[in-house]
Amino acid sequence: MLPEISLIADNARAASREMPALSTAQKNRILLAMADALEASRKKLLDANALDLAAGRDAGLTPALLDRLTLNDSRINSMIAGIRHVASLPDPVGQRIGKKQTLPNGLTLEKRRVPIGVIAIIYEARPNVTADAAVLCIKTSNAVILRGGKEALHSNRAIAEVMAAGGISAGLPRNALQLIQTTDRAAVGELVKMDDRVDLVIPRGGESLIRAVVEQSRVPVLKHYKGVCHIFVNKDADLDRAIPLIENAKCQRPAVCNAVETILVHKAVAEKFIPMLRDLAQRRNIQIRADKSACKIIPAFTLASELDWFNEYGDLTLNVKVVANLNAAIDHINHYGSHHSDAILTEKSGDAKRFLQNVDSAAVYVNASTRFTDGGEFGMGAEMGISTDKFHARGPVGLEELTTYKYLVRGDYATRK
Repeated sequence: MLPEISLIADNARAASREMPALSTAQKNRILLAMADALEASRKKLLDANALDLAAGRDAGLTPALLDRLTLNDSRINSMIAGIRHVASLPDPVGQRIGKKQTLPNGLTLEKRRVPIGVIAIIYEARPNVTADAAVLCIKTSNAVILRGGKEALHSNRAIAEVMAAGGISAGLPRNALQLIQTTDRAAVGELVKMDDRVDLVIPRGGESLIRAVVEQSRVPVLKHYKGVCHIFVNKDADLDRAIPLIENAKCQRPAVCNAVETILVHKAVAEKFIPMLRDLAQRRNIQIRADKSACKIIPAFTLASELDWFNEYGDLTLNVKVVANLNAAIDHINHYGSHHSDAILTEKSGDAKRFLQNVDSAAVYVNASTRFTDGGEFGMGAEMGISTDKFHARGPVGLEELTTYKYLVRGDYATRK
């Protein structure tokens, strides 16, 4: 048992009781004070990050991981701008859901958004998540417990300390923002079992981290394991316009969860379109893994294995499969996909409607890149990640998704008959 974890959870629970009393104006002042504090503490943040980068190089972290770990003036500017943007967004707390009702028994009933309570965020080596997670939770009147990766410990500590101090100076309850500073892995296991003090856990990172959290947790977990996203090229699609859309979905940022991993091609256009995919692959150095039908058209493609269809590659590797019809495409997506983001390219409104209705994913697109699944792109501002769960939130997790609701019932000394 790690006593500091128990103390952090106790303190967070106490702070969560104070948070609902904050008005929207007070919360916005707190967030702006946090942004100002980060602005005034650039040297502290950069010095702390330099320690993490030096340790990361000594530990042999890859260039990609070192890049994710790096703070610089531009990234600090982005953090500060993100906080100020969240301060400008509407506050969901207290919003009424639906209409106020007067029931036949004389009671008035309304449903309003309220904070969840204590939210624990467990994430890997991206220091900016410390700021993103904190401000989203505070804007929604939640207390937050942060547990970042050990690679970013000095950076996360500096960001959390600066933000907490700035927030407290503007009225933030003490301990509403806390960072677990021990690198002991047992800390996560203890935290996610504290269902008497923690209300929600959100893991952000790779599939192995998320599965480890889910396997240990007694607290509800909001998550997605991976992003196996599809684009179906229907027989009537505009093939010339499909190529730049697929290029965007695969190549803009191959490592992100909303990048496309599989292209499904209607058999009626396969002979024409698959050579176009080959040309794209050669131009952008994409490795193609394909089914037998696609390999018959382009023998240079690598034959895909059964496991490839389940893969989130996170790089410039792409599956290609020829399907008989729309139903076959939908069946493939629902079987092999991760219920994240999937698209159809078509000019037929009836096929588009069937695809939208029958594909079981958090975001389903017609004639658009899967890369749009993002809180900012959806007009939600910042986000806590993408959820492929069906309870309690699905898709980008923004401010509304960090609230729950309660019923407010009024009577005149009413008794039930």
